[in-house]
Amino acid sequence: MRVIGDQGAQLGVMALTDALNLARQKGVDLVEIAAAAQPPVCRLVDFGKFRYEQAKKEKESKKHQHANRVKEIQLSSNIDPHDFATKLTHAIDFLCEEMKVKVTLRFRGREMAHQEFGFQKIQNFIREIVPWGHPDAPPKLIDKSVNVILSPLPRNKRAKNPSGKMDHPEGPEEGNDGEGGAPVQNGHTPKPPSAAAAKKIPTNAAETGSFGQNPFAKLEVKTD
Repeated sequence: MRVIGDQGAQLGVMALTDALNLARQKGVDLVEIAAAAQPPVCRLVDFGKFRYEQAKKEKESKKHQHANRVKEIQLSSNIDPHDFATKLTHAIDFLCEEMKVKVTLRFRGREMAHQEFGFQKIQNFIREIVPWGHPDAPPKLIDKSVNVILSPLPRNKRAKNPSGKMDHPEGPEEGNDGEGGAPVQNGHTPKPPSAAAAKKIPTNAAETGSFGQNPFAKLEVKTD
């Protein structure tokens, strides 16, 4: 198997017994992170810390996926107050789910002669949304529509959703992925496994039941 050290350095290809002995010497776990690679890739790491780091990455990835999604809210110059409040509620829900919101107000017929009413509606909408989001840029008139993009505030600065819906969990701050020395197989770097998919290879008799058994005989998926 190919082994990656606890500091991310590649230690080369070695026998399973040698890798297990090295893990014992360093007081860490031997974790299989790319079973499909040839040869399989394992890493010397504290398994609990490894799972925590992978969970952080998954949360961060989900947060960016939501942030890249844009929901559209359409208004009109003479929108009813009740409809305005409903549209506002929908926008707040989207922002609390870490999505951007595009607010569009389209002028119809003679409404183009009184664009100030449309801009006023947009400004009122932005004013009401302040506790949950902010405009990326001032509203702009494009053709016969006024458009503005709203982005969610960071969760620690954002008001609670008044509708009672739970906010989408925000991922932790982005940091080093810790996979510095990941090997390349056939021109591709093995994809880090999810926190639940990584396998810890037993490194001592207490885990294997006997020093004489094959350590691969009882691969265990360690879960919380």
